[in-house]
Amino acid sequence: MIGGLRRLASARAIRLVAAFCLAEVLTMSGFALVPVLLPRFTADWGLSATEGGWLGGVFFLGYVAAVPLLVAATDKRDARRVYLGATLISGFALLAFAAFARSFSLALLCWMGAGLGLAGTYMPGLRALTDRLDPDHQSRGTAFYTATFGVGAGLSYLLAEGAQRLLPWPWLFAAAGCAVLAAGALVAWGVEPRPPQAAAGSAAAPTDDGWRGVLRDRRILAYCGGYLGHNWELFGFRAWLVSYLGWLHAAEPSVLTAMPGVAAAVATFCAVPASILGNEGAHRWGRQRWLARVMPLSALVALLVAGCGGLGLVGGAGLGGTLTVVVLVLYAATMSLDSAALTAGLITGTDPGRRGKALALYSCLGFLGAFIGPVAFGMALDAFGRDHPAGWAGGFATLALAVMLGWAALVRRPLA
Repeated sequence: MIGGLRRLASARAIRLVAAFCLAEVLTMSGFALVPVLLPRFTADWGLSATEGGWLGGVFFLGYVAAVPLLVAATDKRDARRVYLGATLISGFALLAFAAFARSFSLALLCWMGAGLGLAGTYMPGLRALTDRLDPDHQSRGTAFYTATFGVGAGLSYLLAEGAQRLLPWPWLFAAAGCAVLAAGALVAWGVEPRPPQAAAGSAAAPTDDGWRGVLRDRRILAYCGGYLGHNWELFGFRAWLVSYLGWLHAAEPSVLTAMPGVAAAVATFCAVPASILGNEGAHRWGRQRWLARVMPLSALVALLVAGCGGLGLVGGAGLGGTLTVVVLVLYAATMSLDSAALTAGLITGTDPGRRGKALALYSCLGFLGAFIGPVAFGMALDAFGRDHPAGWAGGFATLALAVMLGWAALVRRPLA
C-alpha cells in the first residue's frame, strides 16, 4: 500500500516536472531571435553598435522592471495565475513585434514586453512547480527546471538559425508568440489551481522589516553582486555571439562559422552540464573556494577569446576561425561553472522567512547585469570600431571585467 502511494506520488511529480519543463521550452522559443537577427536589424535599420546593445539588453530591462513585483505576488496568490497572465503578455509582445516592429523604437518596446513576460514565467513557474511537489521531489524538480533554461535557450538559437534562412523574420516572432500562448494553454489545462504554500505556524514579518533584513545581510548582497557579474558576462556574450561569429567568418571563413546560430546553440547547450558540474564542484571543494577559482578562470578565457579573434592573432598565429569557435565553446562552459553554485548557495544558506525577498533581489540585480552586458559590449564596439579587431577585443574585455567585479563581491566576506 505504502509502496503504491509512493509510486503514485512519484509518477505525479514526473508529470508535473515534465509539463513545466515543456512549457518553459515553449516560453523561451523567442529568446534568441533578436541575437540571431541582430546583424539583419543593424543593416536594415542603420543601428550603431550601442543601439544594437540596447536592443539585445532591453529584454532583460523588462525582466528587471517586473520580477520584484511578480515574484513577490506568488507569496499571496497561486503562482499559476501569475504564470498564465505572463504568457499572455509575452505572447502578445512577440506577436506585436512580428506585426509592427519595423523601426528601432518599436522593436525596443516590443522586445522589452517579451522580457517582462519572461519575468512572470521563469521564477513564478518554478514556484508553481515546487508548491505542487512533495518535499522529497522538490530538489530534483528544481534542478531539472533550472537546467531546462539552457536547453530552451539553445533550442531557440538552433531553430532561429534554421528558420531565418527559410522564412521572413516576422514569421519567426509570430511563431514564437504562438508557442508562448501554447505554453499558457498547457499549464492552464494540465496544472490544477492551488493556493500558495504559507510558512506553517509563523506569522509574516512586516514587509519593511523583511526587506531591511535582506538588504542588511552582507552574505545575500555578496551573492547578488556575484550574480550581477555572472549575468553581465553570460548575456553580454549571448547577445553578441552570433554577430561576432558573422564578423569572424568574414575575416576567417570556416565550416564552424558558416552557420553562426548553430555554433551559438552548441555553446549554449554546453552551459547546461557545466552549470550542474559547477554546483557539484562547489559541494566537493567548498563554495567560496570554488567560486574564487572558476570566476577568474572565466575572465582569463574571455581575454583569450579577445586575443584569438579580436586582436587578429587568428591569422597571425594560424589558428583559423575553427579553433576560435572551439575556444568560444570552452568559454561558454567556463562562464557557467559558477551559475548553479551561486543560486544554490543563496537558497540553501538563506532563512526561509527571507528566501522569497532574497530571490527577488537576486533576480533583479542579476538581470540588471544581463541588461548592462550587451550595452557595454556594444559601447566598446562603437569606441574601438565594429569592423576592427580591437572593437571585438574591447567587447570581450568588458565580459572579463564583469566576472571579476562579481568575483570581488564574493571574496570580500565568508559565504558560509
